[in-house]
Amino acid sequence: MRILVVGGAGYIGSHVTKSLLEAGYQPVVVDNLQTGKAENLLPGVPFVHADLRIPETLQGALGGCEGLVHLAALKAAGNSMTEPEKYANHNISGTIQLLNAATESGVNYVIFSSTAAVYGNPQYIPMDEEHPTKPSNFYGYTKLAIEELLGWYAQLKGVRFASLRYFNAAGYDVDGRIKGLESEPNNLLPIVMEAVINKRPFVEVFGTDYDTPDGSCIRDYIHVNDLADGHVRALEYLTRETDNPILNLGTSNGMSVLEILEHSKNLSRTNFDVRFGPKRPGDPAVVLAKASKAKSLLGWEAKRSDPKTLINSMLNVYGATHKITRKR
Repeated sequence: MRILVVGGAGYIGSHVTKSLLEAGYQPVVVDNLQTGKAENLLPGVPFVHADLRIPETLQGALGGCEGLVHLAALKAAGNSMTEPEKYANHNISGTIQLLNAATESGVNYVIFSSTAAVYGNPQYIPMDEEHPTKPSNFYGYTKLAIEELLGWYAQLKGVRFASLRYFNAAGYDVDGRIKGLESEPNNLLPIVMEAVINKRPFVEVFGTDYDTPDGSCIRDYIHVNDLADGHVRALEYLTRETDNPILNLGTSNGMSVLEILEHSKNLSRTNFDVRFGPKRPGDPAVVLAKASKAKSLLGWEAKRSDPKTLINSMLNVYGATHKITRKR
């Protein structure tokens, strides 16, 4: 089956493309390369330089595709609160253009890259798919709006879809085939890696007085290879079942910021500088997924999301292009 991967040169998209290829699918990557990396493109996988907001650039790529994995989005939560029109145009309007082009081309299956940000601040832990959806930033709202759009396209156009609500994606391909580093990362582990390779002078910890065992925030970190496997299993599910599932992808096991820093220092054998600042407004103390529904429906569970695998897979990539000064 031919599958269009929109955003397939990005961090998560490139790992999804690899998993699709290994599962016997024929992925076709579409990316505008604004944040995606050319070095993430896999040999033998067709690539089309296109923009989902310009549907005519997608027509050739969509030909013969039965499925679509939609990962293209602006994702900086803070920036979405200062430039909402930019996020509405790219994430919501762009998705409408993409869905219109896809349905006209005969695409039957859509796997959507959603986010735990649709839930907003946790009302209970762990968060299941029935948790109220009250996004606390405009980025989360755009993802929720797209989930609702997909519901209407399923009803009116007969499109089958699965919406995958990611928690904290981290790590790099355990086989070492994907090596494109993120530019200007916003997430903790890439920031830590930049400190490990001396690209960043320090790592700042925002808040040490949360109601957690060590006072720092706890998050649910999921290895990107596990995340990619979830997309393949969701696609397989759509081809044999009749419902349109919304599923959490996470581990249900959290690590605190300070635990991540300790693991990173120990595994890298470095001693990067850490500084402490005040809490950021809106940061909840704990965010954890309940992912039992994905296990029940897809037979999926995280297998590579332990701290050692997560961090070592990142060290392998960052250390391949930058010198790591290790402590003696």
